[in-house]
Amino acid sequence: MTHDLRIGVDLGGTKIAIIALDGNGVVLTRRRITTPREDYPATVDAIAALVHAVEAELGRRGSVGVGIPGAISPATGLVKNANSTWLIGKPLDRDLAAALDRPVRLANDANCFAVSEATDGAARGAGVVFGVIVGTGTGGGVVVNGRPLHGANAIGGEWGHNPLPWPRADELPGPACYCGQHGCIETWLSGPGFEREFAAVTGRHLGAAAIVQAAESGEAAAEATLARYEDRMARALASIINLLDPDVIVLGGGMSNIARLYRNVPRLWTQYVFSDRVDTRLLPPAHGDASGVRGAAWLWPVGA
Repeated sequence: MTHDLRIGVDLGGTKIAIIALDGNGVVLTRRRITTPREDYPATVDAIAALVHAVEAELGRRGSVGVGIPGAISPATGLVKNANSTWLIGKPLDRDLAAALDRPVRLANDANCFAVSEATDGAARGAGVVFGVIVGTGTGGGVVVNGRPLHGANAIGGEWGHNPLPWPRADELPGPACYCGQHGCIETWLSGPGFEREFAAVTGRHLGAAAIVQAAESGEAAAEATLARYEDRMARALASIINLLDPDVIVLGGGMSNIARLYRNVPRLWTQYVFSDRVDTRLLPPAHGDASGVRGAAWLWPVGA
């Protein structure tokens, strides 16, 4: 069945967003509600009610894709790795399919971000896209020819839980990560990791945006912290380029708003990439915070 109405749902820990797109990616309607935290049945019901409300408004039925903060385990068919912990161990895709009386496609929210930017965003037309989320955590998604690469373990793109490449002596063993390891990329490149680094050097606790503003105002400690961040991002992304050789890398999340990253990181990563020239482009997202929910809608691509 070919759908000309694509409905996307972004299931977050605090809110559920829904969007409806036509076949050209034009937004027909959007809504947002508070997530029923710690209540799995209510979460399923809330998503189903949103979908039905949107379809009633538009007078037609559509395909449904859902982005979640986790993944469906290929081993069990149940949700794993979700920081919205009440989803863990639940057959969310099957329960939503039953509630909506149709197949439902689920994907990790970082994969949805990457799909959105690869379909009709900053990386439109690119063959291989790596979508990066650098915010409260550090996630990623891989899209090849418009489709997300889930992988055998449904962890494709989870670069945040690899160690920081080419570590300096003073970066070892690295900060403790909630995953049980030390020195994960997430501990360095997430917003909290950036803020922790500044506080360790200065004793001052500032938000990421304030640190960047201080650097722009000429404060030496803030500038040095930001320069170290850029070099670490360059190393981390160079390892991705060496492995995937993507056409485009798109940044998302709160740290993606730092404009100088797009100038400085590509200049720095050339020394780490195993090539005579690096043609990979580093770009900001075209759709900003809406990319995740748009990508969920595009889990049913044109012709599906």
